[in-house]
Amino acid sequence: MKLAIIGYGKMGKAIEALAIQRAHEVCAVIDKADYNSDEISMADVAIEFTQPDAAVQNIQKCFEAGIPVVVGTTGWNEHYIRVARQAIENGNGLFTASNFSVGVNIFFQLNQQLAKIMNAFPDYSVSMNETHHIHKKDHPSGTAVTLAEDIIAELDRKNGYLGQLYGQVGEVSPLDLPIVSKRENEVPGFHEINYTSEIDEIKISHNAFNRLGFAQGALLAAEWMQGRKGVYGMKDLLKFDQ
Repeated sequence: MKLAIIGYGKMGKAIEALAIQRAHEVCAVIDKADYNSDEISMADVAIEFTQPDAAVQNIQKCFEAGIPVVVGTTGWNEHYIRVARQAIENGNGLFTASNFSVGVNIFFQLNQQLAKIMNAFPDYSVSMNETHHIHKKDHPSGTAVTLAEDIIAELDRKNGYLGQLYGQVGEVSPLDLPIVSKRENEVPGFHEINYTSEIDEIKISHNAFNRLGFAQGALLAAEWMQGRKGVYGMKDLLKFDQ
């Protein structure tokens, strides 16, 4: 597979190293905002890990180049419906995920199942906390938002979420799921769901030790996207619903 990497930060470098290990050719590395779609057109697939304000422009350039794109950037959700519709209407390939780690996607399934169970036990209040490195721009994290949306879909007693930074926590409506975000050091990613009652507490969590899991999942998605058109995510890749 010929791979274009858009964004050459720590994730981009990790993806490049793993791609080379897996005998793929990294034919383009883009680490600038101003580039031409011709610079990536020789690739079979592009992987994009940049910043929220650059993601949509990068996706558009992949569409112009006629190559499917795997997007790891989070924080651009307000544009997703428009971009996904464009991909479908114009025959482009788009793969997005709030988190590419296989372990995190297993965690998503556990979270959804636990929320279904806990809907019958309203004495338990639910909350979430997440921690990431200081370079992460968005909060709550995209992973936390996915976890929250899955909980809200199953719990009748919640209809939204409220994200707050650690140290700036204020009053939360009973109808909202509180998410407390920490940004410290070089933490790859930690997410914890808490169900608490007067008599006990139930917790599930996922703790990433490094970025390898994210790079591995993104590369698996890129391999899977070769020649594909349409809009996909990790459930399509991992076939959880089958």
